[in-house]
Amino acid sequence: MKTRNPALLLTWALTRTLLLLCVFKVVVVPGPDVTSDVSVIYHGWFDVLRTGTFPLDDVTWQYPPAAAVAILSPVLLLPFLSYTSAFFLLAFLADAVVFLMLLHVSDRQDTSRRGVWVWVAGLPLLGQTVYARYDVMVTAVAVAALLAAARHPKAAGVMAAIGAMLKVWPALLLLGTRRGRATLESWGAAALTAGGLLVAFTVAMPGALAFLTFQRDRGTEVESLGSLVFHVARQFGWSGTVQLNYGSVEFLGPYVDVVSLFAQVLTALALGWLVLWRLRARAWGPSTVADAALTAVLLFTTTSRVISPQYMLWLVGLAAVSLLFRDSRMTLPTWLVLAATFVTFLEFPIWFSHVVASDSLGLALLLVRNGLLVVASLSACRRLWRATVTEPRLAERRPVPFQAARENSVIGS
Repeated sequence: MKTRNPALLLTWALTRTLLLLCVFKVVVVPGPDVTSDVSVIYHGWFDVLRTGTFPLDDVTWQYPPAAAVAILSPVLLLPFLSYTSAFFLLAFLADAVVFLMLLHVSDRQDTSRRGVWVWVAGLPLLGQTVYARYDVMVTAVAVAALLAAARHPKAAGVMAAIGAMLKVWPALLLLGTRRGRATLESWGAAALTAGGLLVAFTVAMPGALAFLTFQRDRGTEVESLGSLVFHVARQFGWSGTVQLNYGSVEFLGPYVDVVSLFAQVLTALALGWLVLWRLRARAWGPSTVADAALTAVLLFTTTSRVISPQYMLWLVGLAAVSLLFRDSRMTLPTWLVLAATFVTFLEFPIWFSHVVASDSLGLALLLVRNGLLVVASLSACRRLWRATVTEPRLAERRPVPFQAARENSVIGS
């Protein structure tokens, strides 16, 4: 593929080489070993999945059934490598696919290069976690869905459904589709695809829905917005504990259930705002679907009981698609997401011990990162509303220029 900007290719190649050196431990990054999720947890799931059943007794399995494909794919596609090495290379290939998709659309449609740069420069800000989680594969599917939305709504629906069956959040991608035929086609295709996949996995493998029962007793994860309550409370003698629970480091103890419930209420309110926006929206531009997707995922990420570092991958991918379009209003939210991504790398893995200890450095990192996400969410909501509700409504009330001139001429006569 020819590109008018070789700096993009060079930057991508250099940064991705560095990421590969990190996950293969040629370059060692301070903090806990983020690759252990692949070598221990993912590999353990693989050993169970290849027997034809889901991990029925493993509470850390909290993913929709199509996630099994992502976990099995390293050995299925690269059987001549070790599981861990194959996984890292597949994550690298998913990253490359996203880069090429964004670059292709930018070249073919002569859209903004900003979106490509967001992906190229934004992903390395998260460090080696990028290639040590299967979220980069899910993000590739999500980006493909958004890029297809304008011309191929049915294909977008199929891709969004596949993404949702991999990790739920891509179900939000189609929220901003234009009312009418585009919505009917994309939402219909998504429903049929998701339903078909769910039935197929349920019939083929026992325990396809087991993941639904493994979330009920979760606490508040130590990096989430709600966790700030307990990080501060620990300074005043709060009697709870921090421990590994359901696959993440969480707060457990007095009032955790209250804060967790409040987080769920905030998520419900965010959903209510999104529904209201959808009902009130009056105009759709080229970037509306991507802008709405970024706004929705920002809201759900920020209000969640859990904000794992890899969640930032989703936001960088969606922001990259938004900024491909020149009419997108998401420039400020994107800058805030990029800043939050880098702070996330600082708090995990580099200074994660300070976060777990709730000391001044750990608390400062979380205040900055979560503060950036809150501001990004509010800014995205405001900009989406103005672009699709407020400004179109004002334009409808404004008289057409030649009509106003004609009225003035009649009055003058």
